[in-house]
Amino acid sequence: MNDLGLVVGVISIAAVFIGWTVWELLANLLRRQRETIRQEATTNLEDMFIFVDPAQMFYWNVGALFVLPPLLWLMFGNPVIAVAVAVGLIVMPKWLVGHLRKSRFSTFEKQLPDAMLMVSGSMRAGAGLNVALESMVAESKPPVSQEFELLLREARVGVDFDTALKHMEARLPIQDFVMVVSAMRISREVGGNLADILESIADTLRKKHVMEGKINSLTAQGKIQGVVMTGLPLFLMLVLWKMEPQAMDPLFNTWMGWAVLAVIAVMEGLGYFFISKIVSIDV
Repeated sequence: MNDLGLVVGVISIAAVFIGWTVWELLANLLRRQRETIRQEATTNLEDMFIFVDPAQMFYWNVGALFVLPPLLWLMFGNPVIAVAVAVGLIVMPKWLVGHLRKSRFSTFEKQLPDAMLMVSGSMRAGAGLNVALESMVAESKPPVSQEFELLLREARVGVDFDTALKHMEARLPIQDFVMVVSAMRISREVGGNLADILESIADTLRKKHVMEGKINSLTAQGKIQGVVMTGLPLFLMLVLWKMEPQAMDPLFNTWMGWAVLAVIAVMEGLGYFFISKIVSIDV
Protein backbone atom coordinates (compact mmCIF):
# COMPACT_ATOMS: atom_id res chain seq x y z
CA MET A 1 0.00 0.00 0.00
CA ASN A 2 2.86 2.31 0.88
CA ASP A 3 4.55 1.48 -2.43
CA LEU A 4 1.34 2.25 -4.33
CA GLY A 5 1.01 5.62 -2.56
CA LEU A 6 4.63 6.42 -3.36
CA VAL A 7 4.08 5.59 -7.03
CA VAL A 8 0.92 7.71 -7.14
CA GLY A 9 2.76 10.57 -5.47
CA VAL A 10 5.69 10.40 -7.89
CA ILE A 11 3.31 10.26 -10.87
CA SER A 12 1.33 13.23 -9.52
CA ILE A 13 4.49 15.29 -8.99
CA ALA A 14 5.75 14.38 -12.46
CA ALA A 15 2.37 15.31 -13.99
CA VAL A 16 2.36 18.67 -12.18
CA PHE A 17 5.94 19.36 -13.28
CA ILE A 18 5.22 18.43 -16.90
CA GLY A 19 2.04 20.51 -16.87
CA TRP A 20 3.89 23.51 -15.40
CA THR A 21 6.68 23.14 -17.97
CA VAL A 22 4.24 22.94 -20.86
CA TRP A 23 2.35 25.95 -19.52
CA GLU A 24 5.55 28.00 -19.22
CA LEU A 25 6.62 27.05 -22.74
CA LEU A 26 3.20 27.95 -24.10
CA ALA A 27 3.17 31.26 -22.21
CA ASN A 28 6.65 32.13 -23.50
CA LEU A 29 5.57 31.25 -27.04
CA LEU A 30 2.50 33.47 -26.77
CA ARG A 31 4.55 36.35 -25.33
CA ARG A 32 7.08 36.09 -28.15
CA GLN A 33 4.30 35.87 -30.73
CA ARG A 34 2.60 38.95 -29.30
CA GLU A 35 5.83 40.92 -29.30
CA THR A 36 6.57 39.84 -32.88
CA ILE A 37 3.12 40.90 -34.08
CA ARG A 38 3.34 44.20 -32.19
CA GLN A 39 6.76 44.96 -33.66
CA GLU A 40 5.68 44.06 -37.19
CA ALA A 41 2.48 46.12 -36.92
CA THR A 42 4.11 49.21 -35.43
CA THR A 43 7.18 49.30 -37.69
CA ASN A 44 6.96 47.51 -41.02
CA LEU A 45 3.20 47.83 -41.52
CA GLU A 46 3.16 51.50 -40.56
CA ASP A 47 6.07 52.12 -42.93
CA MET A 48 3.83 50.65 -45.66
CA PHE A 49 0.95 52.96 -44.63
CA ILE A 50 -1.04 49.97 -43.32
CA PHE A 51 -2.47 50.76 -39.90
CA VAL A 52 -3.88 47.84 -37.92
CA ASP A 53 -4.40 47.06 -34.25
CA PRO A 54 -1.60 44.72 -33.02
CA ALA A 55 -3.81 43.33 -30.24
CA GLN A 56 -6.53 42.39 -32.71
CA MET A 57 -3.97 40.69 -34.98
CA PHE A 58 -2.61 38.75 -32.00
CA TYR A 59 -6.05 37.56 -30.85
CA TRP A 60 -6.99 36.39 -34.34
CA ASN A 61 -3.68 34.57 -34.70
CA VAL A 62 -3.95 32.87 -31.29
CA GLY A 63 -7.59 31.95 -31.96
CA ALA A 64 -6.63 30.27 -35.22
CA LEU A 65 -3.69 28.58 -33.48
CA PHE A 66 -5.93 27.00 -30.83
CA VAL A 67 -8.77 26.06 -33.21
CA LEU A 68 -7.36 24.93 -36.57
CA PRO A 69 -4.65 22.39 -35.54
CA PRO A 70 -6.90 20.41 -33.13
CA LEU A 71 -9.74 20.53 -35.65
CA LEU A 72 -7.50 19.16 -38.42
CA TRP A 73 -6.18 16.49 -36.06
CA LEU A 74 -9.74 15.36 -35.33
CA MET A 75 -10.68 15.44 -39.01
CA PHE A 76 -7.66 13.56 -40.42
CA GLY A 77 -6.29 11.81 -37.32
CA ASN A 78 -2.79 12.86 -38.36
CA PRO A 79 -0.71 14.96 -35.94
CA VAL A 80 1.82 15.85 -38.66
CA ILE A 81 -0.81 17.93 -40.45
CA ALA A 82 -1.81 19.61 -37.19
CA VAL A 83 1.81 20.43 -36.28
CA ALA A 84 2.52 21.73 -39.79
CA VAL A 85 -0.52 24.02 -39.65
CA ALA A 86 0.44 25.22 -36.16
CA VAL A 87 3.97 26.09 -37.31
CA GLY A 88 2.52 27.81 -40.36
CA LEU A 89 0.20 29.92 -38.20
CA ILE A 90 3.09 30.92 -35.93
CA VAL A 91 5.31 32.13 -38.77
CA MET A 92 2.46 33.46 -40.95
CA PRO A 93 2.28 37.04 -39.53
CA LYS A 94 5.97 37.72 -40.05
CA TRP A 95 5.98 35.99 -43.44
CA LEU A 96 2.91 37.93 -44.60
CA VAL A 97 4.40 41.27 -43.54
CA GLY A 98 7.66 40.37 -45.27
CA HIS A 99 5.78 39.45 -48.44
CA LEU A 100 3.85 42.74 -48.41
CA ARG A 101 7.07 44.66 -47.77
CA LYS A 102 8.89 42.93 -50.62
CA SER A 103 5.96 43.57 -52.97
CA ARG A 104 5.87 47.25 -52.01
CA PHE A 105 9.62 47.62 -52.58
CA SER A 106 9.30 45.96 -55.98
CA THR A 107 6.47 48.32 -57.01
CA PHE A 108 8.44 51.32 -55.76
CA GLU A 109 11.49 50.27 -57.79
CA LYS A 110 9.36 50.00 -60.94
CA GLN A 111 7.82 53.45 -60.38
CA LEU A 112 11.07 55.21 -59.44
CA PRO A 113 12.53 55.79 -62.96
CA ASP A 114 9.31 57.42 -64.22
CA ALA A 115 9.06 59.50 -61.05
CA MET A 116 12.63 60.77 -61.45
CA LEU A 117 11.96 61.63 -65.10
CA MET A 118 8.92 63.69 -64.04
CA VAL A 119 11.01 65.52 -61.43
CA SER A 120 13.76 66.11 -63.98
CA GLY A 121 11.27 67.46 -66.54
CA SER A 122 9.73 69.86 -64.02
CA MET A 123 13.16 71.15 -62.99
CA ARG A 124 14.12 71.68 -66.64
CA ALA A 125 10.96 73.78 -66.96
CA GLY A 126 12.23 76.05 -64.18
CA ALA A 127 10.64 74.56 -61.05
CA GLY A 128 12.57 74.03 -57.83
CA LEU A 129 13.14 70.61 -56.32
CA ASN A 130 10.27 70.85 -53.82
CA VAL A 131 7.83 72.08 -56.46
CA ALA A 132 8.98 69.36 -58.86
CA LEU A 133 8.47 66.73 -56.17
CA GLU A 134 4.97 68.06 -55.40
CA SER A 135 4.09 67.89 -59.11
CA MET A 136 5.40 64.32 -59.31
CA VAL A 137 3.43 63.27 -56.20
CA ALA A 138 0.22 64.69 -57.66
CA GLU A 139 0.64 62.67 -60.87
CA SER A 140 2.01 59.42 -59.43
CA LYS A 141 0.41 56.42 -57.73
CA PRO A 142 1.25 54.72 -54.43
CA PRO A 143 3.68 53.74 -53.08
CA VAL A 144 6.01 56.31 -54.68
CA SER A 145 3.49 59.13 -54.17
CA GLN A 146 2.96 58.18 -50.49
CA GLU A 147 6.67 58.09 -49.70
CA PHE A 148 7.54 61.41 -51.35
CA GLU A 149 4.40 63.04 -49.91
CA LEU A 150 5.61 62.07 -46.43
CA LEU A 151 9.02 63.54 -47.31
CA LEU A 152 7.40 66.83 -48.32
CA ARG A 153 5.22 66.88 -45.19
CA GLU A 154 8.27 66.51 -42.97
CA ALA A 155 9.94 69.37 -44.86
CA ARG A 156 6.85 71.56 -44.41
CA VAL A 157 6.78 71.11 -40.62
CA GLY A 158 10.41 72.20 -40.31
CA VAL A 159 12.40 69.00 -40.65
CA ASP A 160 15.67 69.54 -42.51
CA PHE A 161 15.45 68.19 -46.06
CA ASP A 162 18.56 66.06 -45.59
CA THR A 163 17.10 64.57 -42.40
CA ALA A 164 13.81 63.87 -44.16
CA LEU A 165 15.77 62.10 -46.91
CA LYS A 166 17.50 59.98 -44.27
CA HIS A 167 14.12 59.03 -42.78
CA MET A 168 12.84 58.05 -46.21
CA GLU A 169 16.00 56.07 -46.90
CA ALA A 170 15.50 54.20 -43.60
CA ARG A 171 11.94 53.29 -44.65
CA LEU A 172 13.10 52.20 -48.11
CA PRO A 173 16.47 50.39 -47.87
CA ILE A 174 16.57 49.83 -51.63
CA GLN A 175 19.80 50.10 -53.60
CA ASP A 176 18.14 52.04 -56.42
CA PHE A 177 16.65 54.59 -54.06
CA VAL A 178 19.92 54.96 -52.14
CA MET A 179 21.49 56.08 -55.43
CA VAL A 180 18.76 58.71 -55.92
CA VAL A 181 19.12 59.98 -52.34
CA SER A 182 22.90 60.24 -52.73
CA ALA A 183 22.46 62.25 -55.94
CA MET A 184 20.04 64.68 -54.26
CA ARG A 185 22.24 65.05 -51.20
CA ILE A 186 25.44 65.65 -53.19
CA SER A 187 23.70 68.09 -55.53
CA ARG A 188 22.41 70.15 -52.59
CA GLU A 189 25.86 70.23 -51.00
CA VAL A 190 28.17 70.89 -53.96
CA GLY A 191 25.73 72.08 -56.62
CA GLY A 192 25.37 70.83 -60.16
CA ASN A 193 22.58 70.18 -62.60
CA LEU A 194 20.29 67.91 -60.60
CA ALA A 195 17.87 67.52 -63.53
CA ASP A 196 20.58 65.94 -65.69
CA ILE A 197 21.70 63.73 -62.80
CA LEU A 198 18.19 62.46 -62.11
CA GLU A 199 17.59 61.83 -65.80
CA SER A 200 20.83 59.85 -66.03
CA ILE A 201 19.89 57.83 -62.92
CA ALA A 202 16.42 57.14 -64.33
CA ASP A 203 17.95 55.87 -67.57
CA THR A 204 20.36 53.65 -65.62
CA LEU A 205 17.55 52.23 -63.49
CA ARG A 206 15.42 51.57 -66.55
CA LYS A 207 18.25 49.61 -68.20
CA LYS A 208 18.79 47.71 -64.94
CA HIS A 209 15.12 46.70 -64.84
CA VAL A 210 15.31 45.53 -68.47
CA MET A 211 18.30 43.36 -67.55
CA GLU A 212 16.48 41.97 -64.52
CA GLY A 213 13.50 41.12 -66.74
CA LYS A 214 15.76 39.18 -69.11
CA ILE A 215 17.32 37.30 -66.19
CA ASN A 216 13.88 36.46 -64.79
CA SER A 217 12.85 35.13 -68.21
CA LEU A 218 15.96 32.96 -68.45
CA THR A 219 15.56 31.57 -64.93
CA ALA A 220 11.78 31.02 -65.17
CA GLN A 221 12.29 27.43 -66.33
CA GLY A 222 14.47 26.66 -63.32
CA LYS A 223 11.87 28.15 -60.98
CA ILE A 224 9.10 26.06 -62.52
CA GLN A 225 11.31 22.97 -62.26
CA GLY A 226 11.76 23.68 -58.57
CA VAL A 227 7.99 23.82 -58.07
CA VAL A 228 7.45 20.64 -60.11
CA MET A 229 10.22 18.70 -58.36
CA THR A 230 8.84 19.77 -54.99
CA GLY A 231 5.25 18.90 -55.82
CA LEU A 232 5.93 15.65 -57.69
CA PRO A 233 6.57 13.44 -54.60
CA LEU A 234 3.41 14.81 -52.97
CA PHE A 235 1.41 14.13 -56.13
CA LEU A 236 2.76 10.56 -56.34
CA MET A 237 1.95 10.05 -52.67
CA LEU A 238 -1.64 11.11 -53.30
CA VAL A 239 -1.92 8.86 -56.37
CA LEU A 240 -0.56 5.84 -54.48
CA TRP A 241 -2.89 6.57 -51.58
CA LYS A 242 -5.86 6.49 -53.98
CA MET A 243 -4.61 3.37 -55.82
CA GLU A 244 -3.39 1.35 -52.82
CA PRO A 245 -5.04 2.74 -49.68
CA GLN A 246 -4.20 -0.32 -47.60
CA ALA A 247 -0.51 -0.21 -48.45
CA MET A 248 -0.34 3.55 -47.78
CA ASP A 249 -2.43 3.39 -44.61
CA PRO A 250 0.56 2.91 -42.21
CA LEU A 251 2.12 6.10 -43.60
CA PHE A 252 -0.83 8.17 -42.40
CA ASN A 253 -2.02 6.28 -39.33
CA THR A 254 1.09 5.14 -37.42
CA TRP A 255 3.72 7.03 -35.46
CA MET A 256 6.46 5.68 -37.71
CA GLY A 257 4.54 6.88 -40.77
CA TRP A 258 4.05 10.31 -39.18
CA ALA A 259 7.78 10.51 -38.52
CA VAL A 260 8.45 9.67 -42.18
CA LEU A 261 5.99 12.40 -43.24
CA ALA A 262 7.79 14.90 -41.00
CA VAL A 263 11.14 13.96 -42.58
CA ILE A 264 9.59 14.26 -46.04
CA ALA A 265 8.25 17.73 -45.20
CA VAL A 266 11.68 18.90 -43.98
CA MET A 267 13.49 17.48 -47.01
CA GLU A 268 10.93 18.96 -49.41
CA GLY A 269 11.33 22.38 -47.80
CA LEU A 270 15.13 22.20 -47.94
CA GLY A 271 15.07 21.08 -51.57
CA TYR A 272 12.80 23.91 -52.65
CA PHE A 273 14.89 26.41 -50.65
CA PHE A 274 18.16 25.40 -52.31
CA ILE A 275 16.62 25.30 -55.80
CA SER A 276 15.23 28.79 -55.24
CA LYS A 277 18.65 30.03 -54.15
CA ILE A 278 20.29 28.55 -57.26
CA VAL A 279 17.87 30.21 -59.72
CA SER A 280 17.68 33.53 -57.86
CA ILE A 281 20.18 35.96 -59.39
CA ASP A 282 20.59 39.39 -57.82
CA VAL A 283 21.67 42.14 -60.22
